[in-house]
Formats: sequence, C-alpha cells, structure tokens
Amino acid sequence: MKILSYDKKRRIMKVVPHNPDDLWVMYNIISKGDKVFARTTRAVKMDEEGIRPSKGKRIPLYLGLDVEKKAFQRRTNRLRINGRIVNAPEDFNIKGSYHTIAISKGKPITIVKEKWFRHDIERIERATKEKTLPIIVVSMDDDEACITVLHQSDFEVKNNIVARLPGKLESQKREKAIAEYFQDILESLSLVWEEKRGLIAVVGPGFWKDEFVKYIRKKKSKLTQRISLIGTVSSGGASGAREALRSGVLEKVSKQIRIIEETNVVKRILSYIGSNIGMVSYGFNDVERAVSYGAVELLLVSDELLREAEDEERLKLEELMRAVEEKGGKIMIIDSGHEYGRILLGLGGIASIHRYSI
Repeated sequence: MKILSYDKKRRIMKVVPHNPDDLWVMYNIISKGDKVFARTTRAVKMDEEGIRPSKGKRIPLYLGLDVEKKAFQRRTNRLRINGRIVNAPEDFNIKGSYHTIAISKGKPITIVKEKWFRHDIERIERATKEKTLPIIVVSMDDDEACITVLHQSDFEVKNNIVARLPGKLESQKREKAIAEYFQDILESLSLVWEEKRGLIAVVGPGFWKDEFVKYIRKKKSKLTQRISLIGTVSSGGASGAREALRSGVLEKVSKQIRIIEETNVVKRILSYIGSNIGMVSYGFNDVERAVSYGAVELLLVSDELLREAEDEERLKLEELMRAVEEKGGKIMIIDSGHEYGRILLGLGGIASIHRYSI
C-alpha cells in the first residue's frame, strides 16, 4: 500500500492499495459514517435541456460517499463500499442518492474520518512497509540504456549507459561496438540484480530488446532465468522505463512477483508440515486453536475461501483474521488461481505459521 497524502488536521488520508492484503486492511479501516472519495462510473439520465449525457449512459465521475455498508466482492478481489452520495458534480443532481464504489488494486481512495485511531494509522503504515520483490527494468534503444528499479509505483534510476555506435556503413566497427554496449549493460544489470534480487523486464523499441536478451542467453548468464518480460515501448532510457510503467507493460511482472511470494510462503507451510514440529496449523478449527493461543505469526487465507464462504462462515473467518491482527500477526490472502494457491485450498483454504511450536 502507498500513502499518497495525509492531512492530520482535516482527518483526510489518500491511499493506493497494491494487493488483496491491502484491500483487507481497507475493509477493516473504513467504518460506517466515514466519508470515502474515489473515481467510479454511474449511469445518468439526460435532462430536458440536454445538459447531461443520454439516458442510460455510464460515465466516469469522482464521487464522495457517506459509508453505510462495505464488503469484499464475492467473485473478484474488490472492496465494495456503499452509501449516500455527499459529493458529486452539481450538473447531475445525484447528491443524496445511493451508490457503490468498487475499490481494486491500484485504485486511489480518499478516506475522511471523524477520528483516526492510532491502531488504524499503525495498520496502514505497516502495510506500506511490507516488502516485495522489486522489478529491475532495462529500457534500451540504439542511443542509450537505462537500468531502473521499480518499487511499487516509483522508479529508482541505477545507471545510464550510452551506446556511441558507429554508422551502419562501418559494419565491423558497429558490430564490435554493439557487443561492447551489450556487455556494459549486462555488467551493470548484474550488479543491480546482486543488490536487489528482483525479476527483470527488458523493454524498448524495435529489435534492440530482443537482441540484448539473445546476448544474455549466449553468455549463459544466470540472469537468463530472471527475465520475466520483454516488452515494447517507444524509446529507451529513463523515458522508456516511465512509459512501461504508465502503459501497464510491467503489470505482468508485478503479478508474477506476487505469485512467487505466495508460492514461497505455501512451500514454507508444506516444509513445516513435513517436519511435524508444530510450527503450522491448517483447517479452520486447528488454526482457530492456534489463534486462541496467540501463536499465529502469519495467517494464509485463500481468496476463494473468502469469496465462497456462506455468511455465517464468512463472519467467523473475518473474526479470526481480526483476532490474528489484534495479537500482532499478519494476514496474507493467497490467489487460488496458481498451483500453490490450489494446494492451500486442499488444506482447507486456511493455514497459519506460528511464532513457536504448539
């Protein structure tokens, strides 16, 4: 999660959730009577003067709601917030009507509270500090290459390499210069990877990105297995990296990073089960017992379990998750769409890693 702004005096905070865990935090932070503001869409009708859009047309609007209800959307990882509209463009005359805003990953939301409790602030701050694998971006063309590191939505520029290639008529010199250019990029990339250990995306216009990846494979570099994306942008350098971020080219890598993190933690569960040392529990009843002891350090919950649970089961599950957080544990919601997410489902959809053996 990222905090975009916080006005303590006016009790206004604007945040961006980055994963299902952040949406769970938002679900617990936002309460009835709070005000939330976000971009949404709404069907509006045309008045007699024709000022408003045609009947039934859904248009984007920035709305503020007085919160009355909230829920995880049962079929997708979204947080749905329902309430009366308290802020809207005057032209549409919709203040006082009810509306539902769906908050998903990457969508900014502004929250206004009568009082921000300390534990709410601390919960959001913890979410902003959760570490994730960075994305190392090589953006290159025939003029320059830039190696940057993407942390959530910010770039850290690590190095710029200038090509200095001879003209195409000097083929031998040009071929040698290209090999030196690629070697300089590879050496710089290797140093950054040793520091960050993230997945790698290579982006650029034309064939340059593809030729560089072929060069890495030819050199049998250990980085070959870390290349997660080869994408097209209109230029190299830092501008190419920013374009990759803006255009969504890097979204695929972000999803892979999340899957890697989820896979590793489920593997950890399985290794503990195999060693039979009492460091994990799985299935609702056993996990509930571990929570009652205050032993749970990390609780894994399948997104499918959250979506498909009946109302009574869902309430028990949410109470259990809150109890974990109240006792200093963390929650991780696991995507059931990949192999290890389905393994968690086979364990009952819920498992816990303990602080000590029980």
